Amino acid sequence: MADALISMLLERLASSTYEYIEGELKHVLNVKEDVEKFTRTLRVIQYVLEDAEQRQVTEASVRDWLDELKEISYEMVDVLDEWNTDILRQQVEKQEREGDPNALVTKKKVRFSSFSRCFCFDNVSRVILPRDIALKIKDLNDKLTKIYEERKKYQFLRKELGIQEPQQPQRPQTASYVNMSEIFGREKEHHILIRKLLGDSSEEEKGLLLIPIVGMGGMGKTTLTQLAYNDDRVKSHFDTRKWVCVSDPFDEIKIAKAISGDYAPSSNELDEVLQCMSRSIQGKRFLLVLDDVWTDDPKKWEQLKVPLIQSGAEGSRILVTTRKLEVANMMRATPNMINLEGLSDEYCLAIFNHMAFSDGDVDVAFGDLSEKIVRKCKGLPLAAKTLGSLMQNKRRMREWNDVLNSKIWDLEKVEQEVFQPLFLSYYDLSPTIKCCLLYCATFPKDYDLGRDVLIKLWMAQGYVISKGNKEKGTTGDAVFDNLVARSFFQDFEKDTYTGTITYCKMHDIVHDFVQFLTKNECLIMNHAECATSESKLLGDKVRHLTLRYVPEGPLAISSYNWKKIRTLATFNSRITTIDQNLILQLKCLWTLNLSGNSIKELSEKIGELIHLRYIDLSENDDLEKLPDAICGLYNLSTLCLLRCHGLKKLPENMGNLINLKHLYVGWCEVLESLPKGIGRLTSLQTLDVCLCGGDNDEAFQIGDLRKLDLKESLEIHLAGDATDKSEVEKAQLWDKKVFNLTVSFKRQTNSSSSVEILNALRPHPDLESLGIWYHNGTTWPNWMQSLHNLRFLRVCEGTQCELWPLGKLECLEILSLYEMNGVRKVGVEFLGLEDQTSFRTRSPQVLFPKLKQLDFHHMSNWEEWEGVEEWTKEDSEIIIMPCLSKLTIHYCGLLKALPDFLFKPPLQTLSIHRSDRLIERYKEGN
Repeated sequence: MADALISMLLERLASSTYEYIEGELKHVLNVKEDVEKFTRTLRVIQYVLEDAEQRQVTEASVRDWLDELKEISYEMVDVLDEWNTDILRQQVEKQEREGDPNALVTKKKVRFSSFSRCFCFDNVSRVILPRDIALKIKDLNDKLTKIYEERKKYQFLRKELGIQEPQQPQRPQTASYVNMSEIFGREKEHHILIRKLLGDSSEEEKGLLLIPIVGMGGMGKTTLTQLAYNDDRVKSHFDTRKWVCVSDPFDEIKIAKAISGDYAPSSNELDEVLQCMSRSIQGKRFLLVLDDVWTDDPKKWEQLKVPLIQSGAEGSRILVTTRKLEVANMMRATPNMINLEGLSDEYCLAIFNHMAFSDGDVDVAFGDLSEKIVRKCKGLPLAAKTLGSLMQNKRRMREWNDVLNSKIWDLEKVEQEVFQPLFLSYYDLSPTIKCCLLYCATFPKDYDLGRDVLIKLWMAQGYVISKGNKEKGTTGDAVFDNLVARSFFQDFEKDTYTGTITYCKMHDIVHDFVQFLTKNECLIMNHAECATSESKLLGDKVRHLTLRYVPEGPLAISSYNWKKIRTLATFNSRITTIDQNLILQLKCLWTLNLSGNSIKELSEKIGELIHLRYIDLSENDDLEKLPDAICGLYNLSTLCLLRCHGLKKLPENMGNLINLKHLYVGWCEVLESLPKGIGRLTSLQTLDVCLCGGDNDEAFQIGDLRKLDLKESLEIHLAGDATDKSEVEKAQLWDKKVFNLTVSFKRQTNSSSSVEILNALRPHPDLESLGIWYHNGTTWPNWMQSLHNLRFLRVCEGTQCELWPLGKLECLEILSLYEMNGVRKVGVEFLGLEDQTSFRTRSPQVLFPKLKQLDFHHMSNWEEWEGVEEWTKEDSEIIIMPCLSKLTIHYCGLLKALPDFLFKPPLQTLSIHRSDRLIERYKEGN
């Protein structure tokens, strides 16, 4: 992890924001020279980090050296960040002294946000003197110089001296031979693979088919490939078969020579080698296995692919095994991809027993223990094989119980064999992605990892940063997708509308692996374990602490040394408050997650945790208010208060949170409005729910949205008739590139007010998702047809008008309509036609051209859905819903029939529930 931390520190030292601090300090005690020397020394040390990172796993002295290096790096950023925080404090105080509550805070400030804080002050209001900063930087520079000199005794491979590049982790070679007696399971995958290889379908019989097998290390990709490669049907089907272990780096010449076999030339000229390869397969139907492919560089692949396509006979196949989804994407072969997932416990047990009992005679006495140990494998065949071989010579019950009760990374054989493939995947990651992956060690096993939450946490720790014009969230999305593509995450839940992965889990073995790599820095502990000697021993090293099962009452663990903790998170706990003595120890905290507790109040002392970037107090039903001191957390970026059902108000001075980017207050039913000062938060990108204060001038109004830089989702709750149309227009939503907008009226809003307000809202034309709740108007919004990028539309309750003409929305994919009791008839106007006969005179057109899913729920007065007379798909110039695959009609009891055009598209799912007339009609086949 050191290489990732050092890379980020160097990036921040080199940033333009560093010049601001330099300008303030450069004349004090030669601080400019000290910082420049620190940076130069750190850059030289960076060259040996790759070798040091690999050696720390087996060499304790190297690990200690890296720990010291990380400590210095943490402390250096601590100093810079404290100076930055004091600058922010002075700016806010100046603004308040000048008495202009609407003044915008200067945004020229330093953004050092990578590491935990160790030099913290007892008083937030203390003025930090330039001399104090300079002395600390000088002291840190001296410490770093000592570490720089110590590196020599470890004889690292030193790239800075041009001696030798760090050695790449050893990647094992593979061959096509397989012991069939050791193969268990995979019958389904084997059948699918054989079918693809032999070309059972007409689609697969043509051309050269690429078949990627994707899965995490140790999942059995190579074994499945060996099984198919040696299948008698495959042997007889192909004229020639070639097995090449590609590994990393991707060497086109080496691969081409391996394919050429006896035809391979001695020359290493790429063109000559490729010509020889082409001649070796000319006119032959070949099977080529490229095992263990890592590179996703299309240039390297294209050089090899073109002669393979041109020379091989029809029906040739290339079978690729890889851990990276990017490889399958690069090869444009995802439609034929086989994604290898875990084996069942039954098959893992068979593998385990085969290895543990070499004579094949399973000892019944160990049966229960075998099943419990196998559960540790979580479907990973390599883990089952390794643990089974570990038990081969153990025939004492105590030995088996020791393995069962141990942490899996404490078993040397597991570390050497099971973790080795994961090490290869880990070392292939960039420094930023390594940090993000390792941070997942702060969550318990089998935890549902939320995509958005993870990204916000990575941002809070400084792992995810802005680059160029990219926003931090965008970069975080790229990191998340990268970890998904490399099989570090699994068990995905996807958004119904967008198909984006919203939740995932880590395989238990991957979780064990990241905990192994962070065992000195990340600690997950049950509350009952707090008094153990291990927790005391690790106290001065732990930076991320996760507590579980804390009983009801105050959280008080102040007797231990938690002064360097950057993350404090609780799960399955019932904490009512945090002891003030504990808060005073947590001065270096960046992330505080107390969601799902029974928090009744937070101490004003929380204002002293000046480095906090992320606070999650969600689902604390007894929390009625936040302390005013929270408004002094000038570095706070994310504040999450979801489902705080008792929360009555937010502090008035929240406008001081000048770095706040994400504020979540959804499902806080008692909270009626937001503080006026939120309108000053020009950094705010996410405001999940905009609670407008109606005629309360002291509360946040919808017009205050105009100053906010919103980019994600926005839900606006309008206070009915108290909302003024001119105030709505002040929001200037048409300038906000929010991709998901929900507008909710109070139920008693009169229809004319609802129409005027909705028209005045007018969102940005690039809006992708829209929800409208309790709109009582008799007409639809006058801007609806201008939403040319709208993909998802949800309308619920209150609408008195007939359905809107939505058929012309060219990008609409999912349309969901709920409880629209004013609808009695859905006419052709809904499609975008003027009347029944308009299809005859109009030019060719497509209505609802991209609609995939159409949902009607609880439409209690809906009786008729009008078709288009004399319309048929074959002889009409009009095409209706050509992409519709799913139609849902629930609780529409009066609807008599469906129009004929619905049965023309490629409809795959028709769900009719509690709609008796429809059910009777189509049950009879009428």
